[in-house]
Amino acid sequence: MHVTRIERIERIARIKAAALAGARGLALSLLSLAGSLTLLVACIVSIACTVVGVGLFTTPPLLRLVRSHVDVRRTLAARWCGVTIPRGAYRPRPGDRLPGLLGQPDACLRLLRDPATWRDLRWLAADMTAGFATALLPAALVVYPIEGYVVAAGLWRVLGGGAWWYGFVPVSGQATALAAAVLATLIAVAGYYAAEPMLRVHFTLTRWLLAPRGAELRHRVEELARTRHDAVDASAAELRRIERDLHDGAQARLVAMGMHLGTVDALMESDPATARALLARARADSVQALEELRELVRGIYPPVLAERGLADAVRALALRMPVPVEPRTQLPGRPEAAVESAAYFATSEALTNAAKHAAATCVHLELAHHDGVLHIDVTDDGRGGADPEGSGLRGIARRLDAFDGTLTVHSPEGGPTSVTMEIPCRLLPPGSVA
Repeated sequence: MHVTRIERIERIARIKAAALAGARGLALSLLSLAGSLTLLVACIVSIACTVVGVGLFTTPPLLRLVRSHVDVRRTLAARWCGVTIPRGAYRPRPGDRLPGLLGQPDACLRLLRDPATWRDLRWLAADMTAGFATALLPAALVVYPIEGYVVAAGLWRVLGGGAWWYGFVPVSGQATALAAAVLATLIAVAGYYAAEPMLRVHFTLTRWLLAPRGAELRHRVEELARTRHDAVDASAAELRRIERDLHDGAQARLVAMGMHLGTVDALMESDPATARALLARARADSVQALEELRELVRGIYPPVLAERGLADAVRALALRMPVPVEPRTQLPGRPEAAVESAAYFATSEALTNAAKHAAATCVHLELAHHDGVLHIDVTDDGRGGADPEGSGLRGIARRLDAFDGTLTVHSPEGGPTSVTMEIPCRLLPPGSVA
């Protein structure tokens, strides 16, 4: 009796799972037919219109919408069937990029050169056809038997004597109506066993179409190897800088302070005035050494960054700049600590470059996070002509590369200079420790 009850519970759970798979299949079929079809047609028209210029402005937002649509399908695959679909490597937008509306043509060309863009568009074409069919089948297996039972229950009488086809059964009398009920039962049994696997087939097809191919994976591996090498070099250079600063700064002052104190000990009784002067100098050296150690610590990981987060740290950084900086920050949370540190020091370097080399009188700083990307824009009113291959900007690019971030620079002769940094990341909720 106990075994029978367990089996009954399992059957009820299986029926519920099959019904849920049917409902999800119906939702996916509508999403495939309406969403994918609409986006594909819009993208084809927009890309075709690039030859007359209009598509250069309409294509980038459409392709970003396509990526969002694809990400929704990835999320549903993982949530509904446990099918993990890798996001692949969308190529960043390196090099110079015009800000605002003028940057749309450049963004359009870069997006169209990205193999991942065409992979997404191919998936749209398959999703509106094969994806629609594989999503609709679980729904049909669950819903279609209802019609067979309704016909067998007497709907065929209401139809006025004409033959009503249920599947391949022409229903024109009670006998054929019962045959329709038998067929409906067979379909219901098939749905009981096959609705969930068929839904998984839909997502498996999606994964096969969206998973990065060999060439893209090789490109991604090469990018990771390069950024890892750059990150190791940057870490080694940072360690050498810290060692040099300690050796030439605080360590030298502490050694001098020790020598002064030794001299004070020897002169304390024979020449108290000189001893007091040396003590005052040793005290000044200790204050200076402490200040240098604080500066060194601030250069490794600023306390305000650890305590208050990136937005407040950037505002504090703006106050210390020798030129006026107007910061605008919109962060609803905090990035992870490593990303936060990289973003802070990249911003610091960009502001320092503007102050030292641009002859700027004002700098605008914008910090925001949207669409899963941290955006930092530093724009000055200086003389322009910044070289993206210069040591400062190249160092920023290497720092961002470690997090798949990008650096774009627009700096015509005469200015203004705009430095845009983008780092893919998620934000921790407010109040969380980064």
